[in-house]
Amino acid sequence: MMRQRTDEITVSSRGRGLTEITTTIDNWVRESAIGEGLLTVYIRHTSASLTIQENADPDVLGDLEDFFARLVPEGRGLYRHDAEGPDDMPAHIRAALTQTHLAIPVRAGRPVLGTWQGIYLYEHRTRPHQRRIALHLIGV
Repeated sequence: MMRQRTDEITVSSRGRGLTEITTTIDNWVRESAIGEGLLTVYIRHTSASLTIQENADPDVLGDLEDFFARLVPEGRGLYRHDAEGPDDMPAHIRAALTQTHLAIPVRAGRPVLGTWQGIYLYEHRTRPHQRRIALHLIGV
């Protein structure tokens, strides 16, 4: 019989950069007792995003951040929307270029990820934030 579970978790970011949330999500899926299905992970913000990325070499995360800093620079006068500070509009652009949701298969009660893959909250603002992430799992 098909079952589903929904919930919301709060993740504290340390400011701009990637925060791994794989273990938190893996534990949530295990507690659901749903063995096979599809997990949707959705971030409820417009200045942060989600990504699946390598979790073995921290240089990958640093290189991603360096790339986005070059691609979407900060600075007063660069964007019309700057009421919340010079990092706000670049954060919106970064979020538009990445993902607000992930769809991850679940098999044997675990998210199906590659050997070196982790699930990350990607904070695009410079200050720490509390980010809400909705989780939905449907399966048997």
